[in-house]
Amino acid sequence: MKQSLQLRIGQSLTMTPQLQQAIKLLQLSSLELQAEIQETLDSNPLLEQEDNLGEITLFDPETTRINGEEGEESTDIKTSADTVNENRAKQTLPDDLEIDARWDQIYDNIPVSPTQSQNARDDNRDLFENQAPAVDVLNEHLLWQLNGAHLTEIDHQIGLAIIDSIDDSGYLTQSVEDIYAGLQKQFEEIEIDEVLAVLHLIQHFDPIGVGAGSPSECMTIQLSQLDAGTPHLSKALTLVGKYLEHLASNDFAFLKRRLRANDAELAEIVKLIQTSNPHPGHMVSENHAEYIIPDVYVSKQAGKWQVRINPENAPNLRVNKHYASLIKRSDNSDQNTYLKDHLQEARWFIKSLQSRNETLIRVANAIVERQQAFLEYGEEAMQPMVLRDIADLLELHESTVSRVTTHKYMHTPRGILEFKYFFSSHVSTSDGGECSSTAIRAIIKKFVAAERPNKPLSDNKIALLLGDQGIKVARRTIAKYREAMHIPPSNERKRLF
Repeated sequence: MKQSLQLRIGQSLTMTPQLQQAIKLLQLSSLELQAEIQETLDSNPLLEQEDNLGEITLFDPETTRINGEEGEESTDIKTSADTVNENRAKQTLPDDLEIDARWDQIYDNIPVSPTQSQNARDDNRDLFENQAPAVDVLNEHLLWQLNGAHLTEIDHQIGLAIIDSIDDSGYLTQSVEDIYAGLQKQFEEIEIDEVLAVLHLIQHFDPIGVGAGSPSECMTIQLSQLDAGTPHLSKALTLVGKYLEHLASNDFAFLKRRLRANDAELAEIVKLIQTSNPHPGHMVSENHAEYIIPDVYVSKQAGKWQVRINPENAPNLRVNKHYASLIKRSDNSDQNTYLKDHLQEARWFIKSLQSRNETLIRVANAIVERQQAFLEYGEEAMQPMVLRDIADLLELHESTVSRVTTHKYMHTPRGILEFKYFFSSHVSTSDGGECSSTAIRAIIKKFVAAERPNKPLSDNKIALLLGDQGIKVARRTIAKYREAMHIPPSNERKRLF
């Protein structure tokens, strides 16, 4: 085959580094963006953050006055920060500093016990809710009680082995036989009855029922602590001990036959059982609060809905004037090249961040404009909307709108909602209109909340009720929406009261 050279002319789309950076910033969540900004501030000496965080507008690198050359600013500019540094250099601190307040006058006294008492939990305050515990809270709580039980050395070691086998829900993850076999390697003379005795002691620690092997055993331990004269106590113990699965499946006819109780008595028995907690460990091992930082705030002012960006997510960045002034024209030294490269990167980053915020606020305004009915009246007034609707309105690509709405949150009078929440498919109505799937879910939730406990609505009945309102939805669609909202089927929603 003969080799030859050919010249071809064509066009291709190439993503510049600036465009790649802009796309990267656009798809970051608020937390990821803050981390990216901090990382860039740490790595680029030409980029700095202004002290004033109250303003939302970003520094425009094009407005920086340069001495007729790119990257060389006027050296006669003296910032207020330089003045402050000079004043601080002249100050001297005395050897003894006076204090006007003690520690306990400013901060609350925090109890040193491993867990807070029930009264402290009822105070609706968690002074450490933003701090993850260093150790398992339930494990620490049980160890604290074990150390105060004044047991023998062998019983204390047995207790440690049992507590190590308890999970966050409060259940024993190993059988008594396995725990006994493990302890035999250390204490050959130990008996299994000793393990059972210590286990019985731990099961009566706070919270009651911890260390049980099953929900039935856990609830039995808790009910056994009630006064013997409690009405229906014996039948409640029988139910949780033998027929708990039938209670979970709402097989009330079977329970009434086995317990020889009528509807009223069975209702009282169930109420008594509901006073127990099948997951006692959750009373101590509470999950820590996870906070969402909204990207934009939506509020109604003077009868109009206004959208503003969260200033915490849009810090004021600028080029460091001192380092920029060190750049010299026609100097190709390593230091000068280093400063020039970082100056250009700083400008690109500021422009990309500004572009991200402008696109974010445009998309947020478009969403609010289309969903004003939801903001006014709630989920049932949600309008059907897809990504292409916003893309066509703002003359953006659909992928750009997808990046903007992913992991971005909007603070509204109806709560903090993800941008994606406002997008949903539609279902045709009998009058030729459209109904959002979000609105249909809200209507289904409303029907379920208003149904009779002893006769819950089936999926087919809900479909008929929606049909009466002009919304044509198939039964399998109702089932899909119901499962998405974690609503159990009608047979599991049936109640006696």
